[in-house]
Amino acid sequence: MSEEKLYAVNNAKGLYLSMSADTLHRWREGQVDATTSQRIAHDLCTEHGGHVVTLVEEPKKVALTKEQAEIVEGARDATYPASYISNYTNSHDCEENLLINAYVNGYTMAKEKKYNVKVPHTKEVWYYKSGDTDLLTIFPADKELRGKFTESEIEHYGLQDCEKEEVTDDGIR
Repeated sequence: MSEEKLYAVNNAKGLYLSMSADTLHRWREGQVDATTSQRIAHDLCTEHGGHVVTLVEEPKKVALTKEQAEIVEGARDATYPASYISNYTNSHDCEENLLINAYVNGYTMAKEKKYNVKVPHTKEVWYYKSGDTDLLTIFPADKELRGKFTESEIEHYGLQDCEKEEVTDDGIR
């Protein structure tokens, strides 16, 4: 986000004053002309009415894991949100700052990595999920179709010791 501010002139009806170079200033809806000079905006305001408004860039949202998002949501219900976040993060890294930023500016969910997981002690069989609870096996030719597990699913099914390959949206890495 740049440090330079932008100013515009707005009226009570929500219209913005055109600040085009042709010196014909009109009130327009949905089109905002801005200047970096607060003095120019103030002078236009004095001449044409309305009031000076400062335009602010919307801060970028950060990408959080599911666990981090749960901490931020828990902080929303807490009496002291910063203390809540601090209590649930490791203060030796920058996660606390990331979560405070997410609390203030909003966040998006990071896409979880997915993996194909090989059945132990075989050369040609891989696991895939059938519904939420069942694991079935499949041959390598079909594994890209169904074999995608998140880290939490690998842990849930007890597959931590299995060989795994990371899968991207366009195939295997």
